[in-house]
Amino acid sequence: MRLEITHETSYTYHPAVETAQHVAHLRPPSSAHQQLLSHTLEISPTPSQLTQSLDVYGNLCSFFSLQAAHERLCVIARSVVNTREPAWAQSGTPWEQVRERFRYQAGGRFNPASEFVFASPYVPRHDDFAAYARPSFAPGVPLLVAAQDLMERIYTDFTYSSESTEVNTPAVEALALRKGVCQDFAHIMVACFRAMGLPARYVSGYLLTHPAPGQPRLIGSDASHAWASVYVPDIVGDQGWCDFDPTNNRMPGEDYVTLATGRDYSDVSPMRGVIHGGASHTLRVAVTVMPLEAAPISYAHLTQRQSQTGPGQADGGVSQSQSQSSNWLPAPTQWQS
Repeated sequence: MRLEITHETSYTYHPAVETAQHVAHLRPPSSAHQQLLSHTLEISPTPSQLTQSLDVYGNLCSFFSLQAAHERLCVIARSVVNTREPAWAQSGTPWEQVRERFRYQAGGRFNPASEFVFASPYVPRHDDFAAYARPSFAPGVPLLVAAQDLMERIYTDFTYSSESTEVNTPAVEALALRKGVCQDFAHIMVACFRAMGLPARYVSGYLLTHPAPGQPRLIGSDASHAWASVYVPDIVGDQGWCDFDPTNNRMPGEDYVTLATGRDYSDVSPMRGVIHGGASHTLRVAVTVMPLEAAPISYAHLTQRQSQTGPGQADGGVSQSQSQSSNWLPAPTQWQS
């Protein structure tokens, strides 16, 4: 499947921001089940500096600096990605064997997945996560079976409610509420895995949605998505990581695009930064995920996009000033069989 993703982040500031430093995770990687065909990043106003590098988890980060006063900021990432259905993971390894593999042993060989066993800013240690996870992790149960059961329980026990949590709501609070959004469900699932001594990471990305029958696809009406991934040592492909989407009670397929992976949302937020000035801001985010052989589309709703205002830390806004673009085109490659 060939998908085109447009991710626009816009901020309007009051009063103007004097200087700003931003980092963005907006370029999808190429992997065993997705291939990045093209990517552009447009920033307005023009940044005084723009650099790109890989972070510690292998995600490409774009760093940019704005050294002139500005009332608006707009960042638009456009990507075209080929995806294919991941191979169905198969493993009968009991979850306890994986847990024991990551217990500390003096002189033991380092496994990069071990970093994902420990607490992180959005996924702290808490007994409530272990208590919720235990019914899925009976003795001798294969890890993939336990993970499937945990995903199904989160999907059944929790209510998707876009107004119930904020971006900084602690995962343990969302666990108590039994409601939240995809970010909350991904954090809860990651926390449950770690509470059982298992490496788990947070995945940010996109999911192709489908308009109602007979209705046009709405430009800007999609949103970024998030899910969880657990490490299963004997799985071939994706370096042992197996993804689960508790929001939709399924394993990601060719209609998913991975954007970045990390310990939790704080490692992979699409944009974050530090600003000087801009006591309040209005945020607008518009995401479109579209198959290139798309059905008719509609732009009529764009004047009704939701805005939110709050104290400023940095991320996006519409601007009519000059913009700077970063373009990337890969060398021709073939899927690995």
